[in-house]
Parts: sequence; structure tokens; C-alpha cells
Amino acid sequence: MPEPLLGQTLEAFQTPLSRLCRSDNQKETRQSRRMTALDQYTRLECPGIWRAAPDAQRINVVAAFGVSSLVITDNNGRAMSHWSLAAVVRINPGIRPALFCPSPEAGEELELADDTMIDAIEKVRRAVVRSRPQGGRLRRLLSAGAAAAIIAALVVWLPNAITRHTLRVVPASTHTTIGTALFQAIGRVSGAPCRSARGDIALARLYTRLLAPTDGGLLIMPAGIDGAVALPGGLILLSRMLVEDHDTADVVAGFILTEHIRRTRTDPLKKFLNAAGLRTTLHLLTTGEVSPVALNTYAEALVVEQPAPVPVENALSSFRDAEISSTPYAYALDITGETTLELIEADPMRAGRTTSILPDSDWVALQQICEG
Repeated sequence: MPEPLLGQTLEAFQTPLSRLCRSDNQKETRQSRRMTALDQYTRLECPGIWRAAPDAQRINVVAAFGVSSLVITDNNGRAMSHWSLAAVVRINPGIRPALFCPSPEAGEELELADDTMIDAIEKVRRAVVRSRPQGGRLRRLLSAGAAAAIIAALVVWLPNAITRHTLRVVPASTHTTIGTALFQAIGRVSGAPCRSARGDIALARLYTRLLAPTDGGLLIMPAGIDGAVALPGGLILLSRMLVEDHDTADVVAGFILTEHIRRTRTDPLKKFLNAAGLRTTLHLLTTGEVSPVALNTYAEALVVEQPAPVPVENALSSFRDAEISSTPYAYALDITGETTLELIEADPMRAGRTTSILPDSDWVALQQICEG
């Protein structure tokens, strides 16, 4: 046979052969461990008391080590029983004289008082058990992995499932109650909302113009709000800067429309529950109430959080339906127009088809609403 082919043939047999050798070595190691323990006590024997069944008569016997077994004979040397050392069970651990049985379900019983024999049985029994192949390891690993996967799935899935269920069963009145409580928590920092007779009418007309027939309302806050913030129940809070710093209502209308898109995409109550955590969600689900601490904590975070981005196509569609130009809103977000170029170039009202958002008198009333 050519040398290269011979080398390949030898390599093909080396791997399985080495595995076989390792397997044989492991078996020999276990066998050696067991035989060493047995050899130490091959001549050991002692008297004991044995009975064949719970109701049988107890008789005097001699217990001696055999090959992996405990041999029980009567005083005449006649074999009465053979017990496997690996299966021997100690009935009364830590108590002398010791009581042994050949297996958990067996009725036989052997009483030994000899300390050397008792210690020998325990030692050899442990050595025989250790020498056995440890079966079930893969099964235990698979079971542990499956349990870990189930726990991980519950950790990820359960909070979301409870939140979804809570949102389905909580009535609209609870949404409004929580929204009002959040508004009051924000008001402790930002102050009371700006109000005036003419301004309130203008806000109602603006909401009707943009979002009717959706339930809700608009409030202008003197401080603490940057842009627009939607609360559970339909209320939208607006910064006074949206009406005071701009010449037309197009900018504030843009903020209202985009905030409405956000609350349509993500329920404001869901945002609150996700931020407050599972405990608050469960408390709301079971009692219909929310703790003031959770409300105050979320209110503080809500007024400073950055609003989620709104897909440009959704924003343009909303501006188109309302017949409002998106360009003033785009420049209000970015005075250079670089980051909002799509809103400017794709303005649905570039041809000048815009309709009036508010009468001039209403717009003036909004600009002056925080002055009274």
C-alpha cells in the first residue's frame, strides 16, 4: 500500500481507537476504585441478628463480605441471604446498633453492632455507587434547560400579557381618572393651566377642527411642558410657547396632530403601566386604583422624556387629511430644516390649498390665554 494512503488509513482508525482506549481506561479506573475498597475488607466478618421478614423470627447469623455483596450465613456456615452492597440501605443512620436492609422495599433486616463492619459497609457501598456510570446527566441538563427557558419566557411574556389584559378590561372612566391624576401631578410643578373665557372656546374649536370626533381636550400649560404631551383619557397638554412664539396656528396644529398619532400608536395608559411596572399593573387590575407614588414618579419622567419619532408618511397623511401645511411644523422642530426635509419637500399643501385652522380672533385669544 502507498505510504500516503497507509497514513490516511491509520489516521482513520486512530480516533475511534483512542476513544475506545479512554473508555476502557475509565472503566478500569472505576473497577479499580471498587476493587480497592472491597479488597480491604475481603476477610471481614462479624456476628449479627437477621430476620427474613418483618414477622419472621430473629436469628443469630454471621455477616461477611463477598464479591460486591454481603453474605449472611447461620452459625453452621449455611448461606441465608446475599445482599448487593450497592443496594444496601441503612434504616437508622447515625444510631448503633445499625440496622440494614437489602433494598428500600425489602422485608429483610440485619442488625450489626460491630463498628468496623458498619463503617466498612458504608464505605464500600459508597465506593460501589460511585463506580457506577452516572446515568441521567443529559436528561437532567435538558430538564434544567427547559425549566430555564420556561422561566425566561414567563419573565418576558407574563408582564406584557398582564398589561394587555389590563388595558382590555379597564373601563374608559379609569383612563380618564388616571389621566386627571397625572395632570394634577404635573400641575404641581408646572402650575395651573392657562385659562380665559375666549381662550377656552378657542381651544375647544381647535380640538374640534383637528381631532373631532375623538374624545379628549386641550390645555395650555404655563411651564414644564416642551411641545405636546398626551395623557390617558384623551387630554393633550401643550406648551404656551407653541402659541406665543409663532405667528399662525400651523405649528401648534402640527404638534397636536403628531401627538395624536403617538397616542394612537401607543395607548398613553400602556406607556404609564410599562413605566410603572408589574406591581402597579396588578394593583390597577385588582383594585382599579393606582398609588400616588407611581403617578408622581411617572409625571416627573413624562414632562422631560423625548417624544417618540413619528413616521413621516403617517405625519404627512395626517396633515393632508386636516388640510394643513407641514412646513411650519417642520421648521419649528429644526430651524435649519435639515433633519425635517421630508416634511418640507413632501408638504401636502405646497400648492396652497390650506384651509383656515382658526379665525383670527380665536388665534389671538390663544396667544393671550396665559396673560390673564
